[in-house]
Amino acid sequence: MIYELLFMNGYAVYVLSAFSFTLLSFLGLYLLTKAQFLKEQKKFVAKFGSLTTEQANSAKSQRVNKEILANATNN
Repeated sequence: MIYELLFMNGYAVYVLSAFSFTLLSFLGLYLLTKAQFLKEQKKFVAKFGSLTTEQANSAKSQRVNKEILANATNN
């Protein structure tokens, strides 16, 4: 019975290869997305990480930044 379950009536090669391909694709996509996120996070910190409170408040009061923040909170 276990042999029949593992062999899947001759379709085990196709099922397991499709499962493996999907798993590897998701893993690759995750790793690429994570690497890109870390890269963008470093750029953001380098640009905005050293803002003073006064500079941050000034940036929040600008019209373009208000629109961006309003759209970000609505989504």
